[in-house]
Amino acid sequence: MSTIPDDPATADRPFRVRWLGRVRYRDALALQQRVHSGSSAAPQDHLFLLEHHAVYTLGLRASLDHLLAPAAEIGAEVVQADRGGDITYHGPGQLVGYPLLHLPGKRGGGMADTAAYVRSVEEVVMAVCRDLGLTDVGRLDRYPGVWVEPEGDRPRKVAAIGVKLTRSRTMHGFALNVAPDLTHFDRMVPCGITEFGVTSLAAEGIDVTMAEVVDRVAARAAEQWAAGPVDRADVTRSSRERLDLSPFSRGAGPGAVPIPVDGRVGRKPAWMRVPLDTGPGYRRLKSLMREQRLTTVCEEAGCPNISECWNDGTATFMINGERCTRACGFCLVDTRRPDALDPDEPRRVAEAVVEMGLSHAVVTAVARDDLADHGAGAFAATIDAIRNADPSTAVEVLIPDCRGDVEALSIIFAARPDVLNHNVETVARMQRRVRPSASYARSLSVLARAGAAGLTTKSSIMVGIGETDDEVDGCLADLAAVGCDIVTIGQYLQPTTTHLPIDRWVAPATFDRWSEVGEALGIGHVEAGPLTRSSYHARQAAKRVAKRAGSPVPVALSGRR
Repeated sequence: MSTIPDDPATADRPFRVRWLGRVRYRDALALQQRVHSGSSAAPQDHLFLLEHHAVYTLGLRASLDHLLAPAAEIGAEVVQADRGGDITYHGPGQLVGYPLLHLPGKRGGGMADTAAYVRSVEEVVMAVCRDLGLTDVGRLDRYPGVWVEPEGDRPRKVAAIGVKLTRSRTMHGFALNVAPDLTHFDRMVPCGITEFGVTSLAAEGIDVTMAEVVDRVAARAAEQWAAGPVDRADVTRSSRERLDLSPFSRGAGPGAVPIPVDGRVGRKPAWMRVPLDTGPGYRRLKSLMREQRLTTVCEEAGCPNISECWNDGTATFMINGERCTRACGFCLVDTRRPDALDPDEPRRVAEAVVEMGLSHAVVTAVARDDLADHGAGAFAATIDAIRNADPSTAVEVLIPDCRGDVEALSIIFAARPDVLNHNVETVARMQRRVRPSASYARSLSVLARAGAAGLTTKSSIMVGIGETDDEVDGCLADLAAVGCDIVTIGQYLQPTTTHLPIDRWVAPATFDRWSEVGEALGIGHVEAGPLTRSSYHARQAAKRVAKRAGSPVPVALSGRR
């Protein structure tokens, strides 16, 4: 049964369980910190379940003396954490759980509150172990965690626990050893405990998959902590789905794929048909782009709104070349070996912005994983060039994830764009098929870091690629949880027959509903419609968010000059 008492104020608070796959510790920490800060206007409880890349984490009382060998020997990081406890190891084969909960009553994080919460975490993990057949588990005096044969001659720890509790909000959590390489624990003094050893489910003869353990943890955690409806999303493909779409990534698909006509998918509906209007504004802008040797994502990605935006005198500039180092299954951008950067490109973009008379300039880029800074320096240089050319122009950037490189992201953040956009693109379940080189958790962490840096953040979801309406609701909830200010949602269009196929045409009324759902979750503005793309009505969306936040609306956002 849930340990959270019946309370009308919390009965409807969702409990969102997310299996995030393998995630770098630094990304998970940034995600936790942002969610823990309570940036979402609609309170939510979360349980993030994941595996980490090899890392030794140091709690507030940790001593480096307890790290017995260089972490570099096994390719592990060493990271300082803000949780309690000493040193611990995380890595593949270990299930890590981060409950981010609103605790009931007046718990503020004192010793008694923390001890009571730790016991509830232990209860969840012990129940899971027993469910899986490891029955002789329990507590050991003086040492938090879950122990095998705690009353026997050789107690051994199967799960470590380290938490943080402030203002009735929880962070960090537990690490259950499913089947990790236990030799990694030999390079440290686990949790500062010298007299007892470490074990795993596998070492105790429990042969289970990580998926089975995740399922049991999700169920037991919901029983223990859920105050309202339970919502679960996994980044991995469901075992019930047999269709592997990975060959569609960038040209490896089989060619024309028949789209079933079942009431959802068929011929392109009327609301998706856009007339091409190559008026004088469109032709002027096209000529300007050629003169300045500039690239726009409007052309490279085949945007359906190109004539509307270009005739209105707006465009999204694409810097760092026109060849991407990634191969996403939905994208038309060229993926051949990229060329060297053009150091003069920021100046040319700035000149084009001035000549166009833009009040809101949008700058995006291909992914450049081949560069040491992932192209971050060029973003900063372009922002600076535009502001030097016309300080009244607002600058929005749509950035790749920079592989989660904190230094690279900090370069962009330090340039203080008016809007920092990074697209999550699709729901959790679809990530690995739609953008195999990216990560749902990493994208959320990029937005979390940008929000923590005080920037207005934005993201985008495309639909009609295999997701369900409920999964989009869950994705909106995740974006709200990291404080995302603006979200755009639009219909996916298959650029060629060797890209991911369209699963359905989403009706306009469904987009309207998502606008309502997102804004009810606390997202400042949701621009949703069949033809909406990341930069569609970008200036208007930023203006609405600034007004709702009660901030002065920048001159650049108030209208065209």
